[in-house]
Amino acid sequence: MQAQRLLIMTVAGSLAAAAPAAAQTIYPINRAEILEGSHFDFKVEFPDAPASADVKVTINGKSADEVFGKPTTFLQNEEGQKHSALWLRGASLPAGSYTVEATQGADRKATVKWEGFATAQPRRAKNVILFIGDGMSVANRTAARILSKGLVEGRYNGELAMDDMSDMALISTSGTDSVVTDSANAAHAYTTGHKSCVNALGVYCAKNALTLDHPKVETIAELVKRKTGMAVGVVTNSEIEDATPASMVAHTRRRSDFNDIVRMFYDVKPDVIMGGGSPNFLAKTTPGSKRTDGEDFIAKFKEAGYTLATTKAEMNAAVAGGSKKLLGLYNTGNIDGAFDLRLAKKGTTSKFPDQPDVVEQTKAAIAMLKGNPEGFLLMVESARIDKYSHSLDWERSVFDTIMLDNAVKVAKDFAGDRNDTLIIVVPDHAHPISIIGTYDDDRPGQLLRDKLGVYAESAVPNYGPVDADGYPTDVDTSRRLAVVYGSYPDPCDTGRPAMNGERVPAVKGPDGKTNIANEKDCTGPLAARKTGNLPFDANSGVHSADDVILTAMGPGAEKFRGHKPNTYVFRVMAESLALGGK
Repeated sequence: MQAQRLLIMTVAGSLAAAAPAAAQTIYPINRAEILEGSHFDFKVEFPDAPASADVKVTINGKSADEVFGKPTTFLQNEEGQKHSALWLRGASLPAGSYTVEATQGADRKATVKWEGFATAQPRRAKNVILFIGDGMSVANRTAARILSKGLVEGRYNGELAMDDMSDMALISTSGTDSVVTDSANAAHAYTTGHKSCVNALGVYCAKNALTLDHPKVETIAELVKRKTGMAVGVVTNSEIEDATPASMVAHTRRRSDFNDIVRMFYDVKPDVIMGGGSPNFLAKTTPGSKRTDGEDFIAKFKEAGYTLATTKAEMNAAVAGGSKKLLGLYNTGNIDGAFDLRLAKKGTTSKFPDQPDVVEQTKAAIAMLKGNPEGFLLMVESARIDKYSHSLDWERSVFDTIMLDNAVKVAKDFAGDRNDTLIIVVPDHAHPISIIGTYDDDRPGQLLRDKLGVYAESAVPNYGPVDADGYPTDVDTSRRLAVVYGSYPDPCDTGRPAMNGERVPAVKGPDGKTNIANEKDCTGPLAARKTGNLPFDANSGVHSADDVILTAMGPGAEKFRGHKPNTYVFRVMAESLALGGK
């Protein structure tokens, strides 16, 4: 036995000795694609806090200082941590291939390769409109088409506006640290052309303790503002500080840095800013404020020439009055989705009765931006497609998919036949959602699954007639789509729409940690308890790693073919706008 112990200890010691030491980390990371002339922070982290004399960094065999034309800074024990760091903030490079090597001592070496890409002149697109359907999966598009267009003998009675576009691609969404991404990192890929990690916006995720100190990469809104005379707009029905709209301006490791993100919006100053989330603009002395400082950003934006709108009427008045700069804050939280604005009248509709939806905001934004002779860049997000899918509330999610599609139609009508506007429609990530049949109240049985018709029994649903905007006027009918999610806590499924407010699938149990089914959903005659498949602390559905469908039209859209990484969306926009160069 003693001999066995000795053998095990010897082998373990040998394996430990053979294990490679922690390597240096280089930012931007391997295979980064860097737009010629764009700004980024260069950083190399060296484990074990070596002195500067013990390390060497080269780019294509030359010193980093020589290649960048600027001196780098070396920090031993950065932030008191057990690593050293070489920094250059605000670096840029011409187009070309780059090999970066970082050596430490005699046995540690790290290598990454970058591609610096140019863009042809002159620019092909005067305007770019990027629509992001947050969390919009294929099933969202299918259900939106069924509900808004109708299905007869296997054929739809019409196509969605986002369907009828010339070009299409599959987009993968994974981040540097995870197979399944979040909205921050996913949107960041579209607006910077760089991969990053969960919760990050406009930065690579380094070892820095402070969330605002991580290596930055320039966003497309910053590029457009710095290099062109184009106008910029950001439209959402989430809080304006939320991940996707924030990706246009923000640089933080933590997407919840709302107060800092408001400051970043002010620094970049998009010409049109619309969404919810007003409390983070108010000085902390103002009732309802969520700021921790005394800065009044509503006053700051007004001083910078912005018109403030807090209702749809004020937004329309700003358009009619010829405003070119607008700060629209229509809710203290997220703007209500189409299902509540038009049908159920729940959420915060009684508190904020005059909220504009995404379609109305898009019309207003284009009306204000189109007068710029240099063109415009507009990002429009239908945010609550995702948020309602987290709640397993597919009807609300699909209504907001229809709303996004109506906004796309507005953009297509604006673009017309001029061929000067690139329109892109793409989700940032997917949810595991599928249509598996229909629930039919006339089927025999006392259980929800008895009412489920599949294959030949999945008769077309009998939703009420659609209104002029393509929304069904009655969804709580006798035959409804059976839509299921692949990720869930311990919910109760009713098979019916939640007419009394957004679904809350799970709540805290007696132990204060584990989430259990919300009993409000468990009392109906067909309510079915489900054993969840997520960790016990989950209270809602989660994202999936599924590829998402991108559709596009206009100059540059032909580049979307086959399968592409999400960073490619930035590249196409940058090339269409000819943003490369000094």
